[in-house]
Amino acid sequence: MAHPTQRMDGGRLLRTRWLPVAAYVALIFTLSAQAGLTIPGTLKWRDKIMHTIEYGVLGGLVFRAARDTWPTVAVQRRVLASALAVAAVGAIDERFQGSVPGRDSSVYDWYADATGATLSQFIGWALTRRRKGA
Repeated sequence: MAHPTQRMDGGRLLRTRWLPVAAYVALIFTLSAQAGLTIPGTLKWRDKIMHTIEYGVLGGLVFRAARDTWPTVAVQRRVLASALAVAAVGAIDERFQGSVPGRDSSVYDWYADATGATLSQFIGWALTRRRKGA
C-alpha cells in the first residue's frame, strides 16, 4: 500500500483532491451570488466566524491537495503558497460579492477569510508533523 503522501496517478489525484477544491469554491461563489443571504443567530461576530470556518475548510482541502500533488516540495513552501492562494480566492469572492445586489463586500470579511486559510495551513502542518513523529 502506498504512503499517503506519495504521488497518485494524475486522474485519481484530480478526482480525489482537486475536484473537491473546485466544487467547494463553486459552492462559495454560489452562496455569494445569493442576494440578501444572512447568517441566522444573534452572535455579534457570527459573520466573521463563518468566514473563518468557510475558508478554513477550503484551506484544509487545498492543503491536502497540495500535499498529495507536490509531496517533494518543502512543506513551508506548500503552506505559504496554499494560504496565499486561498486568501486570493477570498479577495476575489469579496470583490464578486460586492457586485451582487443586496450583498456587501468588506475588507474585514477578507481578513476573516485569510485567517481561516492561514489557520488551516498551520493545523495541517502540525498534524503532518505529528503523524511523522517530528
